Amino acid sequence: MRIFRHLFRSNVLPDSSLFVGGKFAACTRREICNMALVRKCRLLGLYSRRLAHMARTAHPTCSSHNISLFTSEFAKQNHPRGVFARFSSSIHGCGFDSTIFALSSGHGKCGVAVVRVSGPHASSAVRRLTRRPVLPAERRAALRRLYDPAGEPLDKGLVIWFPGPHSFTGEDSCEFHVHGGPSVVTSLLMVLGGMEGLRPAEAGEFTKRAFQNGKLDLTEVEGLADLIHAETEAQRKQALRQMEGDLSRLYSDWSRRLLKCVANVEAYIDFSEDENIEAGVLDDVEREVCRLTEELERHLSDGRRGERLRSGVQVAILGQPNVGKSSLLNAVCQRPAAIVTPIAGTTRDVVESAVNLGGYPVLLSDTAGLRETEDIVEREGVRRAKQRAQQADISVLVLDAADVMAAVSRQPGHYLTLQQYVQDHIPDLGLQGTTFDTNDRAANPADSYLIVVNKSDLVDAGGSLTSLLASSELATEGDGGKSGDVCVMSCLTGEGMDGFLHLLQLKVKLMCGNPLAGNPSFTQARHRAHLTACVQALRSYTDTSGRSYADTSDRSNANTSDRDLVLAAEELRTGLRHLGKITGRMGAEDILDVIFRDFCIGK
Repeated sequence: MRIFRHLFRSNVLPDSSLFVGGKFAACTRREICNMALVRKCRLLGLYSRRLAHMARTAHPTCSSHNISLFTSEFAKQNHPRGVFARFSSSIHGCGFDSTIFALSSGHGKCGVAVVRVSGPHASSAVRRLTRRPVLPAERRAALRRLYDPAGEPLDKGLVIWFPGPHSFTGEDSCEFHVHGGPSVVTSLLMVLGGMEGLRPAEAGEFTKRAFQNGKLDLTEVEGLADLIHAETEAQRKQALRQMEGDLSRLYSDWSRRLLKCVANVEAYIDFSEDENIEAGVLDDVEREVCRLTEELERHLSDGRRGERLRSGVQVAILGQPNVGKSSLLNAVCQRPAAIVTPIAGTTRDVVESAVNLGGYPVLLSDTAGLRETEDIVEREGVRRAKQRAQQADISVLVLDAADVMAAVSRQPGHYLTLQQYVQDHIPDLGLQGTTFDTNDRAANPADSYLIVVNKSDLVDAGGSLTSLLASSELATEGDGGKSGDVCVMSCLTGEGMDGFLHLLQLKVKLMCGNPLAGNPSFTQARHRAHLTACVQALRSYTDTSGRSYADTSDRSNANTSDRDLVLAAEELRTGLRHLGKITGRMGAEDILDVIFRDFCIGK
């Protein structure tokens, strides 16, 4: 029994009475190695046959009935699909024996409030509240009067009964749709709390039970959480797609293909000496692993589209003092989010405001004016502004039209493009290495910045500024196309504001993409971490396996070859585990609390 605890790293073992004498007979080294392979075979769905073989090897006198009992019991306790059952002990002291309830429709006065109940005592709660022995028809709204334990009416509302497993949580569940007055809701919750076996739900516990009962995987749970918090149309589309399982199906397909590769390598390790393995099986695995690696790398190189769409595109407004940064923020937000005065250095800190730009989430940040200063507070504001410039997805550099015109007038013919003007002033603004430093276009692509020439109403008499920009090609050069990265406007009059919003929206849309097109994008930092680790494992397999079967016909190198191939197979299993952790199919215990703590009570 100690051998199995060590091999499976689990305290959950079948009844020792299933073995003759309660322990194994002496095993050879090869038998122990075969036993070690059981843990690998768990992932392949082949472990029951392997366990039976091991049991017969260890105890030839053990009956087939006892062996069958052992393998079936061990399968129930350790199969990957049964991993959810092991989570129940960590939910609450009562585990799944408790029935939970909560207000699911949000707090405050409303027309209708929904109270949800889930667990083995849900049917009893319905009968006691309605004072009727018969439950309502399944998944049909029934109008019922609800009573407290003393027989006094609480309210009259709709009752919907969802018998398990055909419910959101997979358990017996019910919903009470009552009037949304605080007194009604409070009284109903108090009555439910007084019933034996019922307790208030913890944050996210309904969804947690749905996950643990196999109704949702972790990516679908995260999609549901994102859908609840979605504030824009694009966020809603992406969250709904993920909640409906598009991302889960993509990762499950990769897991299935990688699982097949693991199975083929394991079969080669176990049975190649018997010459029962088709020729070229390792070559097929190598090709499939290369294809999977390429697909995973393409998935990872999406420019963080899903993450940006989920959390919002960071847009930083930068520039010297009194060029109109705060005025631009207020104009976009359509409210006085930042203080505007004629005094240079009014803004000392980063002022943030979230906006919905064409259905995409954008977090605008107004920053302190960039200049050298002796004021310790303003100097800290300038430092934070430069830091925000490094972190921003899109940086908007605001220039004073009068300053541009003056510079062009002082040096006729020197500034042929606006980029040249900006580059000359990059050191003065302290923006070296940011998106405006176009000396490195690969690191700072043109779609990550936007230049705004503000206060055009002060200098553009007769359209001179616009004409100068057009005739001198001051708009832009390169990838953005003419006028693609520059907007001439006036925050005071509003002229050019529509053009600026249009350009900004195009850049945001380019960064986030269409959430309904192509393969779904991953949305969480943990997805990226596990996918990156999976790619590394697959690459390690390719490197290790290349040494292991370069010359498999040479049996003089058999020991070294077998050892390298076993190590290579472990890399495949590592990659499979990382894919499994994304969906929660295996090894998800350490991330459950992080996933569910952001849910509200009642969801």
